[in-house]
This record gives sequence, structure tokens and C-alpha cells, in this order.
Amino acid sequence: MLSIHSRVVSFTGALLLLLFAGDALAKKCFYVSSYHQGYAWSDGVERGLRSALAGHCELRQFDMDTKRNKSEEYMQQAALKAKAEIESWQPDVVITSDDNAAKYLIKPYFKDAATPFVFSGINWNVDAYGFPYSNVTGIVEVAPVSALFDRVSKIQGKPETAFYLGADTLTEKKNLARFVKAAEKKGVELEFRLVKSMSEWIEAYREAQESDFLIMGSNSGIDDWDDATARQATLKDSRRLSLTNHAWMMPFTVLGLTKVPEEHGEWAGAAAIHILQGVRPSEIAIASNRKWDIWLNEAILKTTGIELPKQLRFKAKKVAP
Repeated sequence: MLSIHSRVVSFTGALLLLLFAGDALAKKCFYVSSYHQGYAWSDGVERGLRSALAGHCELRQFDMDTKRNKSEEYMQQAALKAKAEIESWQPDVVITSDDNAAKYLIKPYFKDAATPFVFSGINWNVDAYGFPYSNVTGIVEVAPVSALFDRVSKIQGKPETAFYLGADTLTEKKNLARFVKAAEKKGVELEFRLVKSMSEWIEAYREAQESDFLIMGSNSGIDDWDDATARQATLKDSRRLSLTNHAWMMPFTVLGLTKVPEEHGEWAGAAAIHILQGVRPSEIAIASNRKWDIWLNEAILKTTGIELPKQLRFKAKKVAP
């Protein structure tokens, strides 16, 4: 049986735990996603963020939905709605994901403001937004572009030509620019198509089979995209090695060197916790992602007739049939 002293100590300890938990949850974190729930990349970032912040703060989320709504007017209005939510709720820290939140929300309205921001998923660099500000830090999204070219050389010898296929979006234009530079350094002639429709994508995919290999950019932003139609086209028309940096493109691609979206959410969440504990954003250096997954789609590989090294086939994660 516990003594009165022991009971008092136990009660005091429990009370302190409750007070600590209450203080943590009194902190407010606001998350602004550039895109929408159901988009694979955004969902991964959100999973990582929610896991990192669990028990540290109350979390509210605002989805700008600018992947499906691409007009300049819509993006500006979405940013204004997010701004109004932030000013009304007064969070202790704001976390954002991807470029449009940085372009339309942070840069025009919160440069060097009192509210601290942590960005994630900004493609390649932050030059366009002038980061870091005194109140902004974050993690930049980079892809293993050079490694992708090197992987092709190891599989089938040094390529002379390549083809980049993606959606006609701001993000894909930034991605394409990186591949253009890498191709120039590698001495590879790169053709490309950024398309808006499913029919244009299929036409470009067939055209790409004339190149030594195909780089599969993102399909996000193609309004009438249909997975079944894309799978049918790739299984029918694939003759060349195709590679991607996007995990959600693996049902239509032979080989993937893919980024891990949860890494961005986890990093942003950890940075937000430091800020809640009194660390200034300017004291947290901007980082870039370091994790990659290797994926293999054996169904499309079989269609191409290409032989991959046994070690690579063993190491790669397999796309479900």
C-alpha cells in the first residue's frame, strides 16, 4: 500500500505530466500544403509531418489545391485565404510544402515577419524566393539527376540521346531545366515534351521510344490522366529503358530512383519543434533531402527485353503487378 507521501509524489508527478502535455498542445502549428490530399507526394509529406509533431502542438492544415487549379488568380486567392487563417489563428509556427506556398504566400506576405516559417519540398533551390529570411528555414527537394544518367550508362552503355516527358507545370519546368543541364554535362542530346492531356502524353511516350532512354517526369497536372490507359500504353509501346524520380510514376516506368516525401515532413516537423522550444529559424540551416528508394517494374521491363544487373534487380523494391 502506498504511503501518504508516496501518493502525494505520484499525484504531483502525474499533475506535472498533464501540465507538460497541456503546455505542448497549447502550442499551435499551422500547415499549408500547396496541393491537395490524395496527391501522393503531399500525402507522404503530411504523414511525415504529423508523425513528427504528434504530442508537440495542435496542428491545423490548409490545402491550397494549386496542382488541380493552376490559374494565377486561383493561386493568389488560395494564398490570401491561407494568410487570413494564419492571421486569425496566430500559430506559433507555420510549415509549408512545395513551391506555390513559398511563391504566393511566404514571399509576398511574410518576408522577415514575426511568424516563423518552415518550408519543405521546394524544388532544387530557393533563389526565386530569396530565402532564407530571418523568419524562414526549410528543406529543399533535390533529385539524383546525375546518378540517373550514370545508372543508364552502367546498364546499357553511355547514351547519346534521351527524352524527358512530363506535365506542363511550374514544377516540371524546374525539373526539366535540371535534366537539360545534366544532359549537357554528360554529352547527351535531350528532347522533351511537357503535355497537358492524356492523348498528348501517349503520343509523346511513343515518340520517346526513338531515344536511347526515357526520363519520366510527373503526370500531376495532366487533367484527364487515367492510370489504366497509361498502363496499357506503356505495356504495349515500351521498347526503351525508362527511369523516374517520382514513386507515383513507377506503375508506368521500368526503374525508379525516387525521393522519399516523408523525409521532408519529418525534417520540417523536427525544425518546427526546435522553433517551438525557442530556436530562431535563422539558427537552423536550410537542408536538402538525402534519402532515395530504388524501384523496379518487372512487367514493363519484360516488355522492353532489357537485361538489368542481378544485383540491381535484387536490391530494388518491386512494383506490385
